[in-house]
Order: sequence, then C-alpha cells, then structure tokens
Amino acid sequence: MSLTVGTAGHIDHGKTWLVRALTGKDTDRLPEERERGISIDLGYAPLELPDGRQLSLIDVPGHERFVRNMVAGATGIDLFLLVIDAGEGARPQTHEHLAILRLLGVEHGVVALTKADAVDDETLELARDEALELVPGAEVVVTSAKTGQGLDELRRALADEADSVQKRSRAAATRLFVDRVFTLRGIGTVVTGTLWSGSIGEGDVLRAEPGGAEVRVRSVQVHDQQVERAEAGQRVAVALPGVERGRLRRGDALVEPGAYPASYRLDVVLELLDDVPDGRRLHVHHGTAEHYGRVVRAGERYAQLRLASPAVAARGDRIVLRDRMTLGGGHVLDPAPPRHADPHRFELLERGEPAALVHAPVPRRSLAHLVDGELEGLEQAGDWIFSSAWMAELRAELEARIAEADPLDPGVPPPFEPWARDVVPLLGLERRGARLYLPGSAPTLGARTDAAEQLERELDASGLVPLKVDDPELARFLEREGKLVRLGDGLAVGAPAYDEARELLIDECKQNGSITLARFRDRLGTGRRPAQLLLERFDADGLTRRVGDERVLRRRATAS
Repeated sequence: MSLTVGTAGHIDHGKTWLVRALTGKDTDRLPEERERGISIDLGYAPLELPDGRQLSLIDVPGHERFVRNMVAGATGIDLFLLVIDAGEGARPQTHEHLAILRLLGVEHGVVALTKADAVDDETLELARDEALELVPGAEVVVTSAKTGQGLDELRRALADEADSVQKRSRAAATRLFVDRVFTLRGIGTVVTGTLWSGSIGEGDVLRAEPGGAEVRVRSVQVHDQQVERAEAGQRVAVALPGVERGRLRRGDALVEPGAYPASYRLDVVLELLDDVPDGRRLHVHHGTAEHYGRVVRAGERYAQLRLASPAVAARGDRIVLRDRMTLGGGHVLDPAPPRHADPHRFELLERGEPAALVHAPVPRRSLAHLVDGELEGLEQAGDWIFSSAWMAELRAELEARIAEADPLDPGVPPPFEPWARDVVPLLGLERRGARLYLPGSAPTLGARTDAAEQLERELDASGLVPLKVDDPELARFLEREGKLVRLGDGLAVGAPAYDEARELLIDECKQNGSITLARFRDRLGTGRRPAQLLLERFDADGLTRRVGDERVLRRRATAS
C-alpha cells in the first residue's frame, strides 16, 4: 500500500506537534519556522501503522498567508488528518482547508482533537460534537501530543481509512509533481514529490515539464531509503545528474515522454464556493504549481481556464481557484483543448465522447478506458490518437504559415512535438530536409526579381572582389540557382569569378604542390582579404586543406 496522508487545520492547532509525536520527526526544517514557532512550508515524514504498513505524511502550514503552500501539499494526498484544537474548535483555516480537501476530491480521513490535556471533559465533548458535525462520517480521535493520549488510536484510525482508499494506478504513465529542489554534495540535483501515477526507477529517462528538458534518473529514495522502483502514491526523492538546480522548481513535473501535454488552457467542470464571473483573473492551483489565469465561462457548470504559464495536466485532475481566499475548484475535462469554450463540447467531454476527448494528440495507452469500438471519428498514427477536426486544424494552420513564408524558401519547420514524427506524414505536405512544403511548390523570386538582376550585374562588374549582400535569403536563393557563391561576413562573388579563382588555384597546386595565401593573392591580383575568404570557401567545399601556412589539394580534387 503506497498512500500519502496530509495534515490540515488552523494555525497553532498542533499539527506539527502531533506529526512529531506520531513519527518522531520534526517537519519544521527551516530556521525561520523554528524561530517563529509556525510552519511556513511543507514538511514530510514516514508514518508507520500498527500493521507494519507505512504511509507518507505531509505536514502543511496553517497560517492564512501560506494557504498556497497548503494547496501544493494537499494536491498529492490520499487521506487527510484534520487537526482541531479541542479548546478553540474550528477556526477560519479549518473551514478553508476542509473546503480545499473537498475540492481536491480527498474523501477519506480522520479528525484529531489536539491538546486534550489542556481542557476539561465538557469542553472536550463540545469539540467532539462540533467535529462530528463538521466532517460527517469521519472518525474523531481525542489526542495529546504532550502526554501521548490517543496516538495509538489515531494510527489505527488512519489504518482503517487507508483500507478504503483506492490504490493509484501503477500502469498509468509516470507523473511526479515537484515540491522541493535542492542539491547534495556528491549527488547533484535532487527533486522530491508525491508520485501521482506510474513508477520511477534508476535509469529511467523522463521529461521535466513544462520546460521539456530530458532528464535521467540516477537513483530513487522513499523516505531516505534507497529503492529499486518507487510506486504511485509514495513520497519520492529522485537524483537527476547533470541537471542544474535552477532549471527545476516547485510546480514542474517529471513525466513519461509524450504522455502529458503542457498546455496554456484547461477545460474544467466548476465546483464553486463563491461566484466566479466570466473573465475573472485569479490563481489556479494544479499539482504543486500555481498559475495566474483567466476564467472563460461556458454556462453555469463549465469554464475554460486560460493560463499565463503551462500546466502539465491530465483528464480528471483536480484544480483549486483562489484569489484572496478559496473561491472554488473543479476537475479537468480536457488538458489541451482548442481555443474556444463551446458548451456542447463540454457536455460531450463530460459524457466521455471520444471525439471530443482527444482533440489534440494523446497516447493511445492513456485512453485504455475506451474500447476500439468507441473510437469512431478519431484517427490514429503510431501510438497517437486524435480527432479528424484537430488534424484539419493543424493542416490549415501549417498551410497558412506556408502561404506567409518567404517565396525564396516557401516552407516552414514542422511541429516540434512528440507526436510530430507519426502525424506529420499524414498531412499531405512534402518534407524536404527539415522543412515542410506544399506538394510541387518551388522557390521563386517574386518581388525580388529586379533586386536579383541588379545584384547579378554588380557581381559581374566586381569580378574577384567580393560584394556585401544585404539580403541573405536572396543570396541563398541565387547560390542554389548557380548565380553566385557566398563567402564569409555576408560577402559573395559571382559564379564565373569563383570558377576562375578555383581553376587558378588548382593549376598552381598541380604545378607546385601547394599554394600560400600571399601567392594566391598575387595570382588573383586582389587584396589579402578576398584571397583569404576564397581559400576558406575552398576548404569548406572540400577542395583544399590547410597544412601550416599552405593549402594543398585534397585527393578527390587532384583526381578531377
């Protein structure tokens, strides 16, 4: 069983003291936390249950200023441990934390009444009644971290709740949201987080999204213990050799390559605690990341969230919406939707209609819940599935970009996406080298015809003296047409002049075995710089090679 339990509750209600009593570990690791006596950031500890199982425990801050840190920790938990001071009862952050847990879909947990040693029986009974009303169905355990009262009962209650939690899927694609990044001497950069799905082991190659950097796993630990593979639901520390600490931060995700899109849009079903009007800008919490975004409503229940930074999401993920307080949340219907908020499409998504679900390419194995007979209206290329409508949009987008391309090279780079290798060949475009073209298209001068003719005349007049060409695209086109030869520094000579210099060099080398820059300059009757640029071009063309201060012909040039 690999599950994570997270604390929740108001500041000073004894969350960290209770965690220390349960686990023997102080989760307040920052000097500022120890000086001020309050939790500021997330803390972690292993929690051993009476039957020998081990849970991962996340301790969250209770102060209202650090609710964003609480959300980052709560998004990865399976069980909650709601902590309420028996003397104070529920307070503002008790209610807000509980609302966040509900928005995140965390249904199972236990309520701990703390500081029982400091109140009388009547106060304790009132606190118990309030807790039972606040969290119906949850077991309420009276505890004291100071005396040890109720700790064994609390461990047993958590074990009972753990039995009712559905285990996360190890077969799903790997995804770990980063909540800490640090370096260790002799190891390098280490990231920690809760493994949402899949597994991670030594030698795995993953992508750090949303940046797209490829990373290789050197080693994996679960609560300071080396493991061969970590499973979904565990707290994991991953060593990443060769990765600079500054390239990763809280909110990034380590994912199986190609399995999860990094998107600036999310289609969601809303669950609101307060009104969120169309167009409102607020903070969107997803995974351990916090995004600034705008809400585009699509009726009462649906919205598209347009984000300022990309989210690494999957269908079914939970999000929390906050401004100065928690306003609501929801779950993701489409992690990479088209840029329109169509209520009808949202309805199709919620019903699980495949054509709406896979507008953009997704790995086929991520749709294991769809059987082949339900894939009507979809296309497949390699391991990717996508809708016909998306394919048409992609083709139209590329054709529009080609129409705007320079007529001297009327092509565009293909998409640099994991699905491109499989999907691009189906677009009906021609691939030439690293660019895509309309079938049968060819480069033309277009409006540059007069400029090309003028440049050719100037090159003829200049002979062996290179000219500066201010239009590099035009120079490349004329070179492909055999009208000129480009040299360094944006200079060029006409093709006849280049051929003349080439024959002169070959003749000299065949007679004397080699040629120096000074000799070549004298034979050309030009300055040193033109002669040097021509020799460098001959080297690049494979005609000559440099030996000390001389050039000699390469073997193939000697044979010609």
